[in-house]
Amino acid sequence: MKTYDSKQELIDAIHASYGKYIEEFKAIPEDMKDIRIDGVDKTPAENLAYQLGWINLLLSWEKDEISGIKVITPTADYKWNNLGGLYQSFYENYAQLSLKERIDLLTGKVDELCDWLKSLSNEELFESVKRNWATTAAMWPIWKWVHINSVAPFTNFRTKIRKWKKLAMIDNKSDLIK
Repeated sequence: MKTYDSKQELIDAIHASYGKYIEEFKAIPEDMKDIRIDGVDKTPAENLAYQLGWINLLLSWEKDEISGIKVITPTADYKWNNLGGLYQSFYENYAQLSLKERIDLLTGKVDELCDWLKSLSNEELFESVKRNWATTAAMWPIWKWVHINSVAPFTNFRTKIRKWKKLAMIDNKSDLIK
């Protein structure tokens, strides 16, 4: 897993990977957002919903802990051994939104995530056991939780959406979503 020397390096990595990731959606017509293609595990709509779900969860864990609410990860309704059910709930939560609405919402959440990171001290961000929600058997510091829910999937899912577009024969250079 990539490591970071500073808070700004992590924020820059989020912005860079997100920019490349979200650019891939501009060529996808709205009427194709739910098309399932063999060889790709998520539709474009599901891909965005997954990202929205995880970033919202991450932000909600922090908000709840700061508010004094006991955080159950990943959620009170889903355990770590039922991530498939959690992902399905993400897809359902955002099902009514267009691709553009999902993109706009995700862009706002990424900005919120980066603003939150700016508010953390280096100790909070880079040392373990600084938040109860982050204190699992893995003993990850907050930056690792952020990385695996932003930079890593933005990077990995970019290749998946590129594959989806190639198999769907969508011109990567068009700019259909306005």
